[in-house]
Amino acid sequence: MPQRTMIKQLILKYAPEFVLEWAKTLKKNQRKKELLHQEKSNLKISKQRIITDLQKIGLTVGDSVLVHSSLSKIGFVEGGAKTVVDALFDVVGENGTLLFPTFPAKGKNKTHLQEHPFFDILNTPSQMGSITEYFRKLDNVFRSFHPTDAVCAKGPLAEYYTNSHFGQITPYNENSPFRKLCFKKGKILMLGTTLNGACTNLHTLEDAVDFIYPVYDKKIFEVKMIDEKGKEYIMKTKVHNPEYSAKRNCDALKPIFEKENVLINGLVGEAKSMLIEANGMLDVMIKYYNEKGVTMYTPYGK
Repeated sequence: MPQRTMIKQLILKYAPEFVLEWAKTLKKNQRKKELLHQEKSNLKISKQRIITDLQKIGLTVGDSVLVHSSLSKIGFVEGGAKTVVDALFDVVGENGTLLFPTFPAKGKNKTHLQEHPFFDILNTPSQMGSITEYFRKLDNVFRSFHPTDAVCAKGPLAEYYTNSHFGQITPYNENSPFRKLCFKKGKILMLGTTLNGACTNLHTLEDAVDFIYPVYDKKIFEVKMIDEKGKEYIMKTKVHNPEYSAKRNCDALKPIFEKENVLINGLVGEAKSMLIEANGMLDVMIKYYNEKGVTMYTPYGK
């Protein structure tokens, strides 16, 4: 493991929570200053620029695409979140389907359910960034009925992607939006985000094979669920074990995905971005897991 990566992992594992939060706040404030300067200098990112960049990276008409996004990384976008979503719809067209993660937890899912053991499909907000919350509130959007890993979708396949997430003991199995995206040969757009920070589809491996590592916490949570009609249910679910999650080094898998031609790099506005084949990535993960013991927890093998 490279020394720089090792040092970063140790910091993330052992630094007090308040230190990590302070560092995040400092970084956000610096970016806000940069965006304000761009606005004042009229250095705006237009909708057409975003459309062109999305097409360059490989997004096409009819695609189903799960978007992990950071609005601030794109630059000062004229029109904000609406412009980004409109650009995405313009590229995939009326036959394409957009999906966004709309997870309710600001931090660890285990802590979230310990403090908030309920989920309201209509009113629980997304904590995955301003673009996701804007998308969640659009008309004709379907949201998967899941307490920790809810996904919103809009387009011809939106109901298909979201209609069987409820009642699943683990969030990334064959009935989840993430695995269904693989079945439909969909794509994953990392829009200014990294594998470490956001690529949830990496977890599909854990539910697709007899995974040998104890990535799920032993506790099974019972969560009060409120559907769009206000009807209440109780759902049992597992969450990832925070101690084992600290072992993740997802970005170390990127060279493998590049080598296997399932990941394309590009820029969208100012945002370093990646377009990934969902099923291709899963196939690669299964192959490397079976042959070499490679996972996000053991990216260099057993």
